[in-house]
Amino acid sequence: MLLPELKVRRDKIRILMAQQGIDAALITCNVNLIYTYGRVVSGYLYLPLNAPARLFIKRPNNIEGEHIHPIRKPEQLPDLIKECGLPAPARLMLEGDELPFTEYSRLAACFPETEVIPCGTSLIRRARSIKTNLEIEMLRRSGAAHTKAYEQIPSVYQSGMTDRQLSIEIERLMRLEGCLGIFRVFGQSMEIFMGSLLAGDNAAVPSPYDFALGGEGLDPSLPGGVNGTLLQAGQSLMVDMGGNFYGYMGDMSRVFSIGKLPEKAYAAHQTCLEIQEAIVQQAKPGTVCEDLYNLAIDRVTKAGFADYFMGVGQKAKFIGHGIGLEINEMPVLAPRMKQELEPGMVFALEPKIVLPGVGPVGIENSWAVTAEGLEKLTLCSEEIVEL
Repeated sequence: MLLPELKVRRDKIRILMAQQGIDAALITCNVNLIYTYGRVVSGYLYLPLNAPARLFIKRPNNIEGEHIHPIRKPEQLPDLIKECGLPAPARLMLEGDELPFTEYSRLAACFPETEVIPCGTSLIRRARSIKTNLEIEMLRRSGAAHTKAYEQIPSVYQSGMTDRQLSIEIERLMRLEGCLGIFRVFGQSMEIFMGSLLAGDNAAVPSPYDFALGGEGLDPSLPGGVNGTLLQAGQSLMVDMGGNFYGYMGDMSRVFSIGKLPEKAYAAHQTCLEIQEAIVQQAKPGTVCEDLYNLAIDRVTKAGFADYFMGVGQKAKFIGHGIGLEINEMPVLAPRMKQELEPGMVFALEPKIVLPGVGPVGIENSWAVTAEGLEKLTLCSEEIVEL
């Protein structure tokens, strides 16, 4: 509770609370507890505006320390807050977009004399969108481990593999380099296992999930990613495994080929690299996210690949997204997104093209916004690697 890094993060939330006249927050969702306390627990972090935070913890029962208190049920919160010498909150913030309705209602009912504000999710996500120096360092280290795993992919490929078999080997490489495996996504309508490998025309199969590319998946209960495609000569495949090595979701895609691809595929891949370079040259603090999306659309249209950009038929309507403790944070590089880049933001940029009969090409890297421009966090060869 007393670590300076965590106090910096909590104070970022407090600043936003003060701007909205909120005098306390009750934080209970896993990702927000990681952000404010440093680990997942079952319990409640109570964040007053002008007093130290308190952790009221149910499980595990072996955590002790200053400002940490055991609790059995949320109805104890008002009395425990009073025992800490703190006044009852006049305006209390809850994570309205993340808590189940029954849990939100139960927590709100614990404070009948308090005005309960449901803006906690959006406010904390806003605070999390500007990373601390330590968070950016975690993403740098994640990028290095991510790269080390990807560089070994050619060594595990064997002729006659399916996309599923190769994906299993890549997942093993990722785990051996320290990947935690869990793929954290904001919202309850997006799921995937570790990431995706999309080969050939499977990359064009639409998915219900709002990822850049879909994939059929192995079962209707998880409709995304590999589908058992046999890897054959003339196919491209894109590896997009989530780089969660230190709790932070780094993001990187690289393209491989089974033998040589048609020249059109290399031209399309080069177009994506040029889009990336154009955006990197333009992006800096104050740049509007929508302008970067429009730049990409202009470039891919002039190159003649607009019909295949970010999908075929069903297209993703973004070219980049914030990353951090979850894979889909702020900012988002998309139409109508007027948010401006700020130093400390970290996002994945992923211009991708899907060619029918061949498969996906393109690039994805993680970038940190600095005072001068962008810093690349995923330093791995960007050319199509022939297997």
